[in-house]
Amino acid sequence: MKAYYEARAREYDDWWLGQGRFAERDRPDWDRQRAALIATIQGLPRARTLDVACGTGFLTRHLPGDVVALDQSQGMLDVAAQQAPNADLVRGEGTALPFEDTSFDRVFTSHFYGHLEEDERRAFLAEARRVARELVIADASLAHSPVAEEYQERVLNDGSCWEVYKRFFTGDGLAAELGGGEVLHEGRYFVVVRA
Repeated sequence: MKAYYEARAREYDDWWLGQGRFAERDRPDWDRQRAALIATIQGLPRARTLDVACGTGFLTRHLPGDVVALDQSQGMLDVAAQQAPNADLVRGEGTALPFEDTSFDRVFTSHFYGHLEEDERRAFLAEARRVARELVIADASLAHSPVAEEYQERVLNDGSCWEVYKRFFTGDGLAAELGGGEVLHEGRYFVVVRA
């Protein structure tokens, strides 16, 4: 998975923007749903936030407060430096966070948790709870998927094919998995839960 996201860094935002390989994909109401997700993130109270697996910084730039953005991919961080210039960027692993206990008010992550298999999920949650008192997860909604989890074949612009593990969530289901929480947003494509 690490190699996949490094290879995808320069084209990752095509997914968010409906460009490139995603231009012809049938995603009714995508732009409005994406705007609602961004509004939810912008509406969070200001906080010292760690954005885990920040990717290109597409959502990072909307987080209110002081933000540290972490990703394992240097290619993703290179793009994030342009899109989220106010964030401090750190290269590191989401399952072994390179920060002291209680370094942050909030851990935020978008479309990372749904790629983690069980052992990785446990490691990430333990690390998130170690470094911050609040966790906000944005991920893919089960409302548009016929399955709750799958291995997907993903093709990049260079024609390379990658297999990626992916899960989809209801707001209540994700909150329950996190041991309780508040559903901040639940739409056709995205869910956001604060725990």
